[in-house]
Amino acid sequence: MVNVIGLGYIGLPTALMLASHGVEVVGTDYNKELVDTLNAGHTTFKEKGLDELFDAAVNAGITFTTQYMVTDTYIVSVPTPYDKFSKKVDAKYVVAAVKDVLAVCPEGATLVIESTVSPGTIEKFVRPVLAKGVKIVHAPERIIPGNMVYELLHNNRTIGADDRATGEAVKKIYSSFCEGEIVVTDIKTAEMTKVVENTYRAVNIAFANELAKICRHDGMDVYEIIKICNMHPRVNILQPGPGVGGHCISVDPWFLVGDYPSLAKVIDEAMRTNDAMPDFVLNRIYEIMKEKGMTDITRVGLYGLTYKENVDDMRESPTLQLLESQERHLATGLKVYDPFITADVVANQYHNLDEFLNAVDMVVVMVKHNEIKENAEKLAGKVVLDCHNIIDQPGVYHI
Repeated sequence: MVNVIGLGYIGLPTALMLASHGVEVVGTDYNKELVDTLNAGHTTFKEKGLDELFDAAVNAGITFTTQYMVTDTYIVSVPTPYDKFSKKVDAKYVVAAVKDVLAVCPEGATLVIESTVSPGTIEKFVRPVLAKGVKIVHAPERIIPGNMVYELLHNNRTIGADDRATGEAVKKIYSSFCEGEIVVTDIKTAEMTKVVENTYRAVNIAFANELAKICRHDGMDVYEIIKICNMHPRVNILQPGPGVGGHCISVDPWFLVGDYPSLAKVIDEAMRTNDAMPDFVLNRIYEIMKEKGMTDITRVGLYGLTYKENVDDMRESPTLQLLESQERHLATGLKVYDPFITADVVANQYHNLDEFLNAVDMVVVMVKHNEIKENAEKLAGKVVLDCHNIIDQPGVYHI
């Protein structure tokens, strides 16, 4: 039996995937309300294919509880935030989960840490609390909201272990569902590879965002320039945007900055560039309002609250960062709408597209949900700041 600890965006799909592929699974989370929701037959967030996977796992016998199980294998998938001052990883949730497991696990059990951590975190924070005879493994998650089910099945995986036999035993568990290549290596290498993957993407996004700022400064079309440059066979520039969110690209690279401050100079600057984009968008709103003679900020609306398109995940979203920046400047009033966020999470939030559009004169497209692409004609007559270059209408502004 596998006891999956933490039933959030990563732990729940992992538990469901294992159970639906013949592994006996118990999912554990300290959040009783979350566990009760799962036991009542409902998933706790929206994700393509997740409900079908949930039904398959339930039919296969998965159970959910707030209790830790006595078994031989545990998969820990809990958050790993970073200290915003030092930029170092905060391993308190991982350590707390490991301690809770150690209170019940037998000698010889294997603890698999799926949470993303900086290189050396397991050696520094987890190994000192391990009981004798308990084996530790790092198998960092590699999935993205919006495509979790497919990526769980098809993405390559990395297993970091102290010895080959332990690594191969954990590889066998993941092989129950993973069709990608599974590489077994040492723990520190596994820690580093996951952080480096997200850092690579963050640096490349920062390059695109910096290009957008340069082109804005000198009146050039960044999208035309990127399109032409990408015709070169060895060039693949990403698209700029209003910022970076989620719990991977906006967080993990800071681990390297925190641990190697005198070495991670490019990474540090890239992260600062991405973090500055919501403020850049806020300034663009000011510039456009001034150009258009608009004075009422309450007639400006932000379309999109999530950190990426077609998901309900708001973690570290650029829109929330922008609203926080506005509040720091002692200003309020921007209206907000997102089709995927049904609860009231911010002030001046709408839950119907038409009502939202009727209440604003200027729309800032922060997230490229399919809904806004399919209803682009409804933006006719509005002042539009399109942060993703998806609205093909005359007079649209860009970052």
